[in-house]
Amino acid sequence: MNRRSALKSLGLTAGLVAAGNAFEINSWSQTTPAQTAASAAAPFTLPPLPYAYDALEPYIDATTMHLHHDKHHASYVDKLNAAVAGHPDLASKGVDELVANLNAVPEELRTAIRNQGGGHANHSFWWLILSANGGAAPKGELGKDIDGAFGSFEKFQDQLSKAAGSVFGSGWAWLTLSREGTLKIETSANQDSPLSSARTPILGLDVWEHAYYLKYQNRRPEYVSAFFHIVNWEFVSGHYADAKAQHKG
Repeated sequence: MNRRSALKSLGLTAGLVAAGNAFEINSWSQTTPAQTAASAAAPFTLPPLPYAYDALEPYIDATTMHLHHDKHHASYVDKLNAAVAGHPDLASKGVDELVANLNAVPEELRTAIRNQGGGHANHSFWWLILSANGGAAPKGELGKDIDGAFGSFEKFQDQLSKAAGSVFGSGWAWLTLSREGTLKIETSANQDSPLSSARTPILGLDVWEHAYYLKYQNRRPEYVSAFFHIVNWEFVSGHYADAKAQHKG
């Protein structure tokens, strides 16, 4: 499934919008027209997987995908909706906008938005960057810019793998784009998002145990290695081109 088909299947658009000093997809967590009535009571909804639960096997098993999407991600959505209940000004915003502007969120809700909103935003992006037809290497501008920033695609893989292995406990490893157009490998704890630091996530690697423990147990490096076989570089490369163009604009 290519980038545009994946976005279409989720009822999403591919444009980038400013969110404070950060940029977001508009939006990988928006609702479809069929969800409009339900959204009045629950403004944030769980996006469907753009592939079958077993599509990523043998790299990620169907049981893990089912629990990760239907239980863990769904829980973030439910708790985010509970957090914004009674706050129509927050409920009317996209989750990426909320996460990108945490200082604008009332202090008593900030932790919930950071954790639950971050979990929703991060996972909505995560499903799109995986594909049964993944692997290979990034395309177009992204491939060229990764070579320029890290020396080669192989060196980039090595650095991202080391970053993922360095996360203590739960968190993410990211390839991000700064406002100045610089690519960077970074990590975040728990469900923190680069959006909160005015950086655009280009690629994310979920290293929470619920993402891999049923299959890989404590063998996180093996899971990280498997991840590179299922990266949807077509989507990621297209997303990067959009983000880079928005920065230039």
